[in-house]
Amino acid sequence: MRVSVIGAGYLGATHAVCLAALGHDVLAVDVDRARIASLAAGRLPFHEPGLTGLLRTTLATGRLRFGHDTAEAGEFADLHFLCVGTPQQPDSPAADVSQLEAAVRALAPALTRATVVVGKSTVPVGTADRLACLLRSLAPVGDAAEVAWNPEFLREGYAVEDSLRPERLVFGTASRRASDRLHEVYAPLLERGVPLVETDLCTAELVKVAANGYLATKLSYVNAMAEVCEAAGADVRHLVHALSLDSRIGGRYLAPGLGFGGGCLPKDIRAFAHRAEEIGAGAAVRFLHEVDAVNLRRRTRAVELVRHLAGGVLAGTRVCVLGASFKPDSDDVRDSPALAVVRALVHGGAQVAVFDPQAAENARRVVPEARYAPTVGSAAVGADVVAVLTDWEQFRALDPATLGAIVRRKALLDARHLLDAERWQCAGWNVAELGVPVPPVSEPLAPLVATS
Repeated sequence: MRVSVIGAGYLGATHAVCLAALGHDVLAVDVDRARIASLAAGRLPFHEPGLTGLLRTTLATGRLRFGHDTAEAGEFADLHFLCVGTPQQPDSPAADVSQLEAAVRALAPALTRATVVVGKSTVPVGTADRLACLLRSLAPVGDAAEVAWNPEFLREGYAVEDSLRPERLVFGTASRRASDRLHEVYAPLLERGVPLVETDLCTAELVKVAANGYLATKLSYVNAMAEVCEAAGADVRHLVHALSLDSRIGGRYLAPGLGFGGGCLPKDIRAFAHRAEEIGAGAAVRFLHEVDAVNLRRRTRAVELVRHLAGGVLAGTRVCVLGASFKPDSDDVRDSPALAVVRALVHGGAQVAVFDPQAAENARRVVPEARYAPTVGSAAVGADVVAVLTDWEQFRALDPATLGAIVRRKALLDARHLLDAERWQCAGWNVAELGVPVPPVSEPLAPLVATS
């Protein structure tokens, strides 16, 4: 099929590449000319494992190209995917759908034959109906321009897998013709037996936000239990293990720690709760406000534990932070819990050195006051506290003896329960973890002279 993708950010670029990998002819367009130039040259403007190779492979086939002319996309394809961002509004928890509206306004005048415009972005329920009215009013073809909704379920770090081997597909349509076009474009996946849910537009919109709300609730529930464990002197690690053996609960995403972040989950649950209030169902999802609050409290608690390990004072304390991205295998620092902790430590007067395998440059733009080191060792030299804030797999292999030889004080906060606490304790480290009894600090830190 000849398909266009409007928006070539994380979602759009991934979707365009994977559609081309499925055998379609794809034109992806974006107003960001630098981004388009990078993608056209085979360079991803973000980090995503496995996607760079697939980008270059599909470019070489000639089935994938990038441009900046939305009108050209309208003339080229009969199926168009809207993959632009829906960030949180700056002064409200509501989603900002202005980029979607702008994409429809730019695309519609070029639609001179029957076509289907498919939204993939996460949106407030009712957005598709509103965009359908806008599209029909602006497209020369009128009612023959239809809107469908096909929500994305990408996990950063696993986007290629989630695109080519998804757990399910959801088609929200208002006509048989729109359904047939989606069946056609996803035929290779459907032939492999990927489960399909066909439904109306509103339900398709709700599937993504409902899934995110449930996931966020599960993540915050275990962190709420971590708060209780700390107050009671219990161990959340053992509690989680016991819960995971219950077949009704299971262990997936039952991981205590610093909480969730990124460009989707936090803003999506806030927008979901806001939209529910608008349509008179706010009471039904009021718990999502507490889910958000529990998640944010984990960041505050991490700062408190660093202060505790430092002898009660942050000012002048040298802190080595390992991890800045919101999750491993990503360079995304949007609403990153790790970077929120870095910011709070800096504002508390700490001297913070950060190492992240991929996200250092993105983090530097957000919190320039911290120092960003090229290696773990250069970040840890002379540190009073080492804080593991993102669970990159390479941190698991750190040697406590080697690191202990270069720090000023053997104090460790493992905010992701990544390391073997007993092994580090045996090497002389004072180890703190979220959700377990707080270790004592045997001696106060000596005064530290601030360095430039």
